Amino acid sequence: MSLFNPSRDEVREFFFNTWEKFKQTQPLSDLEKIAISVIQLHPEYHNILDAPEKFKQQAYFPEQGETNPFLHMSLHLSVLEQVSINQPTGIAEIYTQLKIKHQGEHSAQHDVLDCLGETIWLAQQNKTGLDAAHYLQLLHKKTGKTS
Repeated sequence: MSLFNPSRDEVREFFFNTWEKFKQTQPLSDLEKIAISVIQLHPEYHNILDAPEKFKQQAYFPEQGETNPFLHMSLHLSVLEQVSINQPTGIAEIYTQLKIKHQGEHSAQHDVLDCLGETIWLAQQNKTGLDAAHYLQLLHKKTGKTS
């Protein structure tokens, strides 16, 4: 699996395999441990992860109100990675503020996901790279504080 640009099938296989290893109490890599923490925040996806043959090729249509659980969990992983290395600089502090604001990690991560999603969408629309300054500005707004 390409670490930086995995295919759709590789991402799905990673989540299916990680969930199966967890259920069988097999040792997990550091990344798999983080993925399990994300999976455990989403019990609504457990039935999907329990049926890889049924859901491996499943299409999801956001325009019909469907959430792609694999994309959603991948975005959680991206947020946790960004926070762990504090990139963009300042995101770790903002995440801490959001955890305090929401009294928990899941809602804080969703605030960051919203900002990340908007930043990715803008980059795609403008055919540019991600605008870290804009991303941080959106994140600061989520804290309710001005920077």
